[in-house]
Amino acid sequence: MPAHYNEIAGQNVGRLEALSDGIFAVAMTLLVLDLRVPSVGSVHSEHELWLAIVALSPRILMYLMSFLTLGIFWLGQQTELNQLEGCNRNLAWIHLGFLFCVVLLPFSTMLLAEFITFRLALVLYWLNLLMLGVALYASWGYAQHARLIGPGVSHEIAAAICRRILYAQSLYALGALLCLVKTYWSIGFIVAVQLNYVVAPRFWRKGKKGADSSAS
Repeated sequence: MPAHYNEIAGQNVGRLEALSDGIFAVAMTLLVLDLRVPSVGSVHSEHELWLAIVALSPRILMYLMSFLTLGIFWLGQQTELNQLEGCNRNLAWIHLGFLFCVVLLPFSTMLLAEFITFRLALVLYWLNLLMLGVALYASWGYAQHARLIGPGVSHEIAAAICRRILYAQSLYALGALLCLVKTYWSIGFIVAVQLNYVVAPRFWRKGKKGADSSAS
C-alpha cells in the first residue's frame, strides 16, 4: 500500500523542542526592546535621570510580568513534551499554534505598557494568556487521545498537568476581572500569581522534606 505523507510528518519530538526553545528565546529577547534608554538630550542632571528611570517603571513591570509568563509557559510545554514517546503531524501543528501565541506576547506586552490604564489593553493581554493556556491544554488532551504519552506516565501525572493549566487560567481570568476596578490591580495580581508559580515549588519541596524527616 502507498504511504501517506501525513502519517509520517512531524514525528520528531526533538525538532519540536528545538523550534520551541528558539522561539521562546526570541520572544523573551524582544520583550526588552520596549525598554528604551532615556534620551541624552532630555537629561541634564542626576535628578532628571532618576525621574526618567521612574517614568520607565510601568514598562519594566510589563517586562517582568511577560518574562515570567514566557518562562512559566516554556516550562509547561517542556513538561508536556518530556512525557511524550512520540509525535505526529496534528500534535506538531497544535504546538505550532501554541508558538504563534508565544510570538504574539511581545506585541500584547508593548500595547499594555503603552496604554497601561486602558481596560481594553489589559483584556487583550489576558486573551493572549488564555490562548496560550487553551493551546497547551489542547495539545495535552490530543496527546492523550492519540496515545502519544509514554507508558511510564501515570494517571496522576496526567491529571496534575491538566490541573496546573486549569488553575493558572482560572487565576489569570480572576486577575483580568480586577481591571473593572483598576488595571493596576489586575497587573499586580497576575504578577503575584506568576511569582507564586516560580517560587512555590521550592517551598513545597522543602515542606515535603520536612514531613519526610519528621516521619522518620
